[in-house]
Amino acid sequence: MNLVEATIAWLADPAHWSGVSGIPARMLEHVALSGAALLIAAGIAIPIGVWIGHTGRGVALAANVANVGRALPSLAVIGIVLPITAAIDPQAGFKLYPTLVAMVILAIPPILVNTQTGVGGVDAEVVEAARAMGMWPGQVVGRVELPLAMPAIAAGLRSAAVQVIATATLGAIFGGGGLGRFLVEGIAQQDDGMIFGGVVLVAGLALAVEGAFVLGEASLRSPGLRDAAVRGAAARAA
Repeated sequence: MNLVEATIAWLADPAHWSGVSGIPARMLEHVALSGAALLIAAGIAIPIGVWIGHTGRGVALAANVANVGRALPSLAVIGIVLPITAAIDPQAGFKLYPTLVAMVILAIPPILVNTQTGVGGVDAEVVEAARAMGMWPGQVVGRVELPLAMPAIAAGLRSAAVQVIATATLGAIFGGGGLGRFLVEGIAQQDDGMIFGGVVLVAGLALAVEGAFVLGEASLRSPGLRDAAVRGAAARAA
C-alpha cells in the first residue's frame, strides 16, 4: 500500500470518526484553540492598530514590534513560556497555555499592521468632511475610519487565522489536543496513514478558513456597502 492509499484508508476508516480521540473531537479542539488565540490577538492588536492609524503616532514602533513577532519561532516561544506556565498550572500550563501564548504572539503582527494600515489609509478628505459634520474623534473612528478599514482588517485576520491553525499542531508535542495529535501519534506508531491523514486535515481546515475569510472580504469590498454610505455622507457634508 502506497502513501496515498494509506492516507485515504485511514481517513475512510469509520473507527477514526468517533470517540474522544476521533477526527471530529480533535477538529473541535483544534478550532477552539485556534479561535481563542485569534480572539485574544484581535482584542490586543485591533485597538492598538486603530489608535496608531488614527493618530499617526507609533507607526515605526508598531512595524518593529510586528517584525520581531514574525521573527520569533513559535517552538522557541513555547519553550520559553512553558516553565512559567507549568509552575502556575501543572496541567494546562504544560499542555495548553504555552501553545496559546505562541499563537497569540504569531497572530498579533498581521492584525496590527493591517489595522493600522487600513485606518491610516482612509482618505484624508473623507475624515475632514466627517469632522466638518461635527463628529467627535470617537465617532470619526467608529463611523468613518473603521468601516472603510474593514477589508484590510479582515485580510489581517485571515492571514493570522491560517498561521494560527498551522501552529496549533505544535501543542500536540507537549500533550495538547487538536489535529496535531494524529501527527505525534502517527510518528510514534510509525503509521504513515495517520501522519499524512493529520496533515490533510490541518491543510483542509486552513483552506476552509481561508476561503471563508476571502468570501467575507469580497462582501466587505462590494459596492453599495458601508464605504459608499460613509463617502456619500461625507461628500454631502462637504
